[in-house]
Amino acid sequence: MFAIVETGGKQYKVSEGDIIFVEKLGLEEGATYTFEKVLALSDETGFVAGTPTVAATVTASVVKNGKGKKIHVIKYKPKKDSKKHIGHRQPYTKLQILSISK
Repeated sequence: MFAIVETGGKQYKVSEGDIIFVEKLGLEEGATYTFEKVLALSDETGFVAGTPTVAATVTASVVKNGKGKKIHVIKYKPKKDSKKHIGHRQPYTKLQILSISK
């Protein structure tokens, strides 16, 4: 059984017990989160695609909040003596999928 959920402008294929990294949700560790946008669902009876969503919920538990690896951005303009170095760490929320209910 799996479901396709949308959060943070991205889509994730999840099953029970999966651990996923999503855009920061602003929840404390140990809190539960329910995905309202379930785009598709597959179970024993078959596959159901939503138009645009399916009447199902996916419940997840917040494992951790953190930041990803640093990305280095370097801007350079030749012959202008212009160099700029920027670093960025994207915040994320680590979720463990608890249940998928129809």
